[in-house]
Amino acid sequence: MPWKKYEADLGTVGSEEAAMVRGYSHYVFRKYIFILICIAGAIIVAGLAITVGSYGIGFFEAYQLLLNHLMGVDIGSTKDIVVWDIRLPRILAAIIAGAGLAVAGTTMQSTMKNPLADPYTTGISSGASFGATMAIILGFTVVGGSYALVINAFIFSLIPMAVIMVVSTVKHASPTTIILSGLAVMYLFNAMTTLMMLTADPNALAEAYTWQVGTLGLIKWEYIPIMFTVILIGCVVLQLLASKINVLTSGDEGAKSLGVDADKLRLFSLFVVSLMAASIVSFTGIIGFIGLVCPHICRMFIGSDIKYLLPSSAAFGAVFLLICDLVGRTIIAPTVLDVGVITAFVGGPTLLYLLIKQKKEVW
Repeated sequence: MPWKKYEADLGTVGSEEAAMVRGYSHYVFRKYIFILICIAGAIIVAGLAITVGSYGIGFFEAYQLLLNHLMGVDIGSTKDIVVWDIRLPRILAAIIAGAGLAVAGTTMQSTMKNPLADPYTTGISSGASFGATMAIILGFTVVGGSYALVINAFIFSLIPMAVIMVVSTVKHASPTTIILSGLAVMYLFNAMTTLMMLTADPNALAEAYTWQVGTLGLIKWEYIPIMFTVILIGCVVLQLLASKINVLTSGDEGAKSLGVDADKLRLFSLFVVSLMAASIVSFTGIIGFIGLVCPHICRMFIGSDIKYLLPSSAAFGAVFLLICDLVGRTIIAPTVLDVGVITAFVGGPTLLYLLIKQKKEVW
């Protein structure tokens, strides 16, 4: 009968829709699982890192020392200082810096539609390097005090961003314009930094070199709240803009047809990313590869949807930098390799391997 055939068709459509819903739910569920695995990995690695170091402190002893410090017991002892004042700030800084740089890299790559973009493409790192080198070698600082070098690096790291903003107001703020402006400023600052280093004495040169490689060994407790606040606000703002950033994948004209001003969104995202990267670089020096590699690795597992890519990159960036720092502290102990060296050694081959093994296009 005709109505029976119609009912059968409805049943088929209903089952197909249900299958599509189940498939999408499974698709989203896998994304959340990846994020949770990265968060769990960061917690585990951080828990292990606090017990590892040249000063022999056992696993349970390290946590007992933390508990004692929180309860006000044995504060000021040698072991308490090692765990609380040396290892814990370093671990927290690795989590914050890794998450911040990975989120910044994800945003840069998505807004610029360029797989090679990262927080340092805009010249932020070269500006910070110039400011820090000027403070170390020439002794010139914008302000005095214990934060002189950090403030110098932060102020000069924002100059490339200002140049890009000015150029983009004169010319169309396309990804090409932004990236080329950043590269131009980067080469200029690198040339001036090299010139200063050629005239530096050996001690100042060694200090400037360590800062440029990127290290977590200079982190103090007073730096943590500043880094955490800037990175948290930046991540929240970018997450709120995720749906608009996703629209940019359809192109500037497509974004405009959907009511999104691509130029303004791109410049505002760049402003947020620049502040995030500057707040990290000012305290840790130039830690490369995090903002470039981590988004690519996450994209291979969960796709290019920025709503999921931002939190997954933050979690993966944190665990990635923690692992790199742990390797640097243990591979040739008691000598400590700066984390920037390890991220380059680990990040480069890892990215190449995953790109070769990747079966589907992610761009």
